[in-house]
Amino acid sequence: MGDFLGLFGDDKSRNQENDNEPRIQGDQTSGALQLHKEELDITKNNVDAGEVVLSKDVVEEQKSVDVPVMHEEVVIKRTPINNERSDESISSEETIHIPVTQEQVEVNKYTVTTEEISASKRQVQETQQVQETLKHEEAHVNTTGSVDIRDGSGFEDINNS
Repeated sequence: MGDFLGLFGDDKSRNQENDNEPRIQGDQTSGALQLHKEELDITKNNVDAGEVVLSKDVVEEQKSVDVPVMHEEVVIKRTPINNERSDESISSEETIHIPVTQEQVEVNKYTVTTEEISASKRQVQETQQVQETLKHEEAHVNTTGSVDIRDGSGFEDINNS
């Protein structure tokens, strides 16, 4: 059955196609049909992606350092003198003091700055591809018999376009 944009035709064929469409009553000489399509409405929202926390831990390590140190030793040397005669009297009052020194290691610790860690944010632009299926309506013109239909703007036969 022929049907011009769903407006002209017998009611029986319309009821079989879509029972939700309004029925045309009586004879009409003109009509209009609105076509619709879907478009994308894209919005961007800022959401939390996480956070970066800078902190530091104290790590201890044992360090062994070889430090050369000096110390003095007293060397006692005995030399025989062949029992020579002496005018000295025997006494315990004569004493010799020999100071002996040594180096002692003293360890002190101090703090030095080795590095600075900083963090900042920057914005990076990238492209994200979004895919969505969109619907749109198209008009279909069906004719029965020898009906010529012309486009209103240029009077061309829209069936041959």
